Amino acid sequence: MDLYLPIAHMDINIAMIVGFGLIVGFLSGLTGVGGGFLITPLLIFVGVPPLIAVGTGAAQIVGASAVGSYAHWRLGNVDMRMAIVLLIGSWTGGLLGVHVAKILEQSGHFGLVVSFLYVGLLGFIGISMLIEALMAVRGQKKSKPVQEKKTSWVDRLPWQMDFPVSGLRTTILLPLGMGIAVGVLTALMGVGGGFVMVPIMLYVLKMPTKVVVGTSLFQLLFTTAEVGILQAGMNHAVDPYLALALVIGSIFGTQFGARLGARMPGEQLRLVLALVVVAVAVKMGLGLVIPPEHVFQVTQVL
Repeated sequence: MDLYLPIAHMDINIAMIVGFGLIVGFLSGLTGVGGGFLITPLLIFVGVPPLIAVGTGAAQIVGASAVGSYAHWRLGNVDMRMAIVLLIGSWTGGLLGVHVAKILEQSGHFGLVVSFLYVGLLGFIGISMLIEALMAVRGQKKSKPVQEKKTSWVDRLPWQMDFPVSGLRTTILLPLGMGIAVGVLTALMGVGGGFVMVPIMLYVLKMPTKVVVGTSLFQLLFTTAEVGILQAGMNHAVDPYLALALVIGSIFGTQFGARLGARMPGEQLRLVLALVVVAVAVKMGLGLVIPPEHVFQVTQVL
């Protein structure tokens, strides 16, 4: 059954779009990323214009994050103090990013910039996470005793704050800057920034894996809501029918992913996320070097 998209000006298979939402919602609840890093490339692959794919992807994450963050909040996996600091930064970055997206779209370079951002960022982060996750799963990476921890440059920065739920004390400058970067990425790539935020929260801030997942989803809910509203108002880049179909699928997928993630060890969660990130980076990279009509044939062979 085909659905006409009034903003994108095209027909699209509604069952396929709901399926996209189901997959993305599952990964969102399982790993704490909003799924935008996956849904935006998928929409572009099926012919949705890049700016509309980005804007609608951000709007879709609102639905997925709402369900996932509520599930994790009930499990006690949301650090509210950390989430608020992240939100202050991400709302600022989101406003800046929407203005940049408008400029790039008017110059005709938006689609190319988005593709290069995906390949570069996802490739670097995905490979780094994959190596670490494989070492952890194989038991090659031993955790050091707490008493061996040394004072780092982060500990010497000003504006230190306690985050009891995460069990750490750190400067608010780091999560604030991270929030700004996530807001910009949300506007330019249609992502919630979870694929950047989750690794930093895990490996730099040293937060527990399950708290990272819940806090990331909670922050994504409000960041993507802001960016979705701005993209719709300023750039007319949100297709309501496309977003609704994606949200319907993601609502069910997120609940299942959150339940499964609560039962999985942290090492396995990081491995799943790393594999997905690398796969999307490869897919986007193929799209840059291979003519569009051959991309699906090549990836199917792989």
